[in-house]
Amino acid sequence: MLESLNGRAVIVTGAGRGLGRAMTLGLLAAGAGVTAVDVDAQALEDMSRAAHSNGAGDRLLVVTADITRDDIALQIVRQTLHRFGQLDVLVNNAGTTSRLLRDDSGPKPPKFWEVLPADFRRVIDVNVVAPFLLMRAALEPMLARHWGRIVNVTTSLDTMWRGNIQPYGGSKAANEAHLLAMSLELEGTGVTANVLIPGGPADTRMIVTAPHVERSALISPDVMVPPLIWLASPESDGITGQRFIAAHWDRTIPKIEAAKKAGAPAAWQQLGKQSIHPDNTPRYSPAREPMSKGR
Repeated sequence: MLESLNGRAVIVTGAGRGLGRAMTLGLLAAGAGVTAVDVDAQALEDMSRAAHSNGAGDRLLVVTADITRDDIALQIVRQTLHRFGQLDVLVNNAGTTSRLLRDDSGPKPPKFWEVLPADFRRVIDVNVVAPFLLMRAALEPMLARHWGRIVNVTTSLDTMWRGNIQPYGGSKAANEAHLLAMSLELEGTGVTANVLIPGGPADTRMIVTAPHVERSALISPDVMVPPLIWLASPESDGITGQRFIAAHWDRTIPKIEAAKKAGAPAAWQQLGKQSIHPDNTPRYSPAREPMSKGR
């Protein structure tokens, strides 16, 4: 049974399809008010119909927008505050790939050097710049209330460097590195920042399967909902700078145990600090322990 999020206000980007749609409907089912943002008006309309059919349409604010524009993030936050009176959670889920931009479902994705410059910039704008703009806009009301959640959807660590999927992988690596740095700067404020990923290829339009692979073998977008509900709740107070793999979340055990099982330090903290400082002394340090509450 999902924890109640009654009274919470959440922004979800890329809310019309795939992971975003599943998380939006899951948050609404848990009682939250949700600002659902997507550039695709038709996808938002379809998701909105599902929300209304589930009896949660009165807690849904739909915003069709291109989140890469500098002025849009602040507008989305202001609309959320006007509708719900507060902002508790930001879910940076929207993402794109160079293949998706070209509607290319063929068997051979472009090599890194074959990606068009305009497509490269668009992927970086959607996957890196837009999350920064939204986090920047969302933090003001969160910090004022001394409570808030930033949840960025990135990707598996090996996808970040895998060939034939760039610049998507590299953009998600940048996204996660920025979020980890921000989590350190936010310590002690009551606002946390964590990563949530499916844990492998999810059943979304981003994934092109080989002819012998059934779509049913892909991870269901619904796996994102239980860990997201926990992250949006007071139960996760103080948990920051972590990445949670939704496919590893065990619904049969207590949530804190499920979080420990599915969680690990975000980005590459397990490598420790490896820089050599000006006095030529290497200052190595271990990574933050999984599920640690700050430093």
